[in-house]
Amino acid sequence: MTERKVPSKHFNTLIKRYPELFEAHEKLGSELKNAGPLDEKTLQLIQLAAAGAAGSEGAVHSHTRRALAAGASAEEINHALLSLISTIGFPKVMAALSWSGDVLK
Repeated sequence: MTERKVPSKHFNTLIKRYPELFEAHEKLGSELKNAGPLDEKTLQLIQLAAAGAAGSEGAVHSHTRRALAAGASAEEINHALLSLISTIGFPKVMAALSWSGDVLK
């Protein structure tokens, strides 16, 4: 498994404890990305929106970083989250924007 920056000590501990599980998880992610025509930036923006909808602060942080690495601008990241207002509600979107803002600062 490749080394990468992971924001959580807990996650690093789990990777060390269950390396085969996380290798399989990474392989699944790679296969899913290669299964269709969407580019990496679009996939990361979709996953960012899903993380926001799920209310997962850690995943919003992670997918904000990944979207930036894939070439997304701060404006695109904010737009992806703002587009959720009519689906998940204003308060949840404001929370997701705050979490994303932690990374964008």
